[in-house]
Amino acid sequence: MSKVQAKPVRGDKSQPPKGEPIVVKDLYAKREKIYPRQVHGIFAKIRVLSVFFLLGIYYFTPWIQWNSRQAILLDLPARKFHFFNITFWPQDFIYLALLLIICALGLFLFTAFAGRIWCGYACPQTVWTETFIWMEEFFEGNRNKRMKLDKMPWNAEKITRKTLKHSFWVVFALFTGYTFVGYFSPIRELWDGMLAFTLGPWETFWIGFYALATYGNAGRLREQVCIHMCPYARFQSVMFDKDTLIISYDKERGEKRGKRKKDSDDYQLQGLGDCIDCYQCVHVCPTGIDIRDGLQYECIACAACVDVCDNVMEQMGYPKGLIKYTTEHEEEGQKTQILRPRTFVYSILFITLVSLFVYLIATRVPLDVNVIRDRNNLYTESFDGSIENIFQLRILNMSQHTNKYQLKVLGLEGLSIQGETEFTIPEGEVLTVPLRISTSQDRIPKRSNDIYFEISKTGEEPYTFKAKGKFLGPN
Repeated sequence: MSKVQAKPVRGDKSQPPKGEPIVVKDLYAKREKIYPRQVHGIFAKIRVLSVFFLLGIYYFTPWIQWNSRQAILLDLPARKFHFFNITFWPQDFIYLALLLIICALGLFLFTAFAGRIWCGYACPQTVWTETFIWMEEFFEGNRNKRMKLDKMPWNAEKITRKTLKHSFWVVFALFTGYTFVGYFSPIRELWDGMLAFTLGPWETFWIGFYALATYGNAGRLREQVCIHMCPYARFQSVMFDKDTLIISYDKERGEKRGKRKKDSDDYQLQGLGDCIDCYQCVHVCPTGIDIRDGLQYECIACAACVDVCDNVMEQMGYPKGLIKYTTEHEEEGQKTQILRPRTFVYSILFITLVSLFVYLIATRVPLDVNVIRDRNNLYTESFDGSIENIFQLRILNMSQHTNKYQLKVLGLEGLSIQGETEFTIPEGEVLTVPLRISTSQDRIPKRSNDIYFEISKTGEEPYTFKAKGKFLGPN
C-alpha cells in the first residue's frame, strides 16, 4: 500500500501546528469484496429472462446449420463472413461500418430515453457476472453464508466449496471461449479438434485468452469493470438530461430513516419516514452503492434495489415505490417529456440509418466486377475502319451458389463483342474474361466514351450488375 507523509510548508495553515503529530494518509484503498444478495421481483425476473435469452443466443447460434454450412461464420482466413444466406466480402465493409454506427447511435438513443438500462439487463459484463454469481450461490450458499465462509479458516469444507466453485467457473469460462472461437472457426470441427488434441496454436491461444477474460471479468473483477474500466459509465452524463429514466430514492417520503416494529403506526409522529434503514438496497446492489445517497455513476440501473425495497414495503404494509424508476423532472413535480430535441434527433437518425441498412441489404447484388483496360494499346483501328478496345473483366461470384451469367455491353451504338458472353462461376470464385469491343468510327462521338458492362444472372432470382468502362477512339 502506497503511503505519503505530509511535510509542513511555510505559511500553510492547513498543516498541523509544530509539535503535533503528522497525519499519514493512504493513497490506495483496498477493495472491499461485495456479496450481492439475490432478490425476487418483477425486474429480477426480467433480468433472469434476459440472461437466459442472450446466453442462449450466444451459445446456440454457432451450432445452427444453413445450406450445409455454419449459419454464422466469420471466416477470417478466407475473408468471408457468412450470415445465413448472405456472404459478406471485404468489398462489403460499408455494411459493417454502417452497422457499427447504428449500434452506437442506438446506444445513445436508448440511453437518452431509459438511462443505463443496457448496463442493467443486456451488457455482457452484467450477463456473465450474474451467471457466475448464480454458480457461486449454488456452491457457497446465500450472502450470509458466503461472508461466513470467507471469514472462516481454511478447512475441508471451505477447500471443497471453493474448489468446486472455481472448477465450474473455469469449465464455464472455457466453454465460453470455445464458443467465441466457434464463430470464427467451424465449431463442429473445433470440437473434433479438441477431442483429438489437434487444435492449432492460434485456436488454442484464443480459447484460453477469452476463457481467462471471462473468468477474470465475471468471476474476479465483477463490479470493478463497471466502476473503473467501463468508459460508458464516464460519458453517460453527456447523454443524460432531467427527462432520462433513472433509479432514485424518494427522500421526502423516506427520511428520516429509522428502525421500527412491523405493526408500528405512530412512526410518523416520531419524525420517521418510510425507510426502515434495513440496508437491503445496499446488500442487493452488484456495485455496492447506497442508492439513498443519490444518483451515482456506479449505478447500472439493474433495479435490484427497487425489487427488494418493494418487498420490504409490502411486508411493512407501506406503499411501494420508495425506490423506483423515475426522472429528475418527475421528482421535481414536473411532467416528463419523452419526445424532446435530443431524442427526436436520435430517433430520426436511428430510423433513417436502419432503413438505409435494410434497403442496402435487400438490394445488394452478390457480384463484383473489375474492368481493366489494356494499357499497352489505347485502341486499334481495323482494316474495315472500326475501332477496337481490349478489356479484361474480373468477375467475382459473391453468392453461396454456382451461377450462370450473360454479358452485354451498352453505351455506344453498334458495339460488338469478341469473347465469352455466357459463363458459369462457382461460389466464391473469380473468373477472368478477356474481351475485344469494337464499333464503327462514325459512332464514336468523342475521344473518351462511357460504356457499361451489364452482367445478368440467369435462372431463379435473377439480378443485374453494371460496371463502367472507358472506350477510347481517335476523335
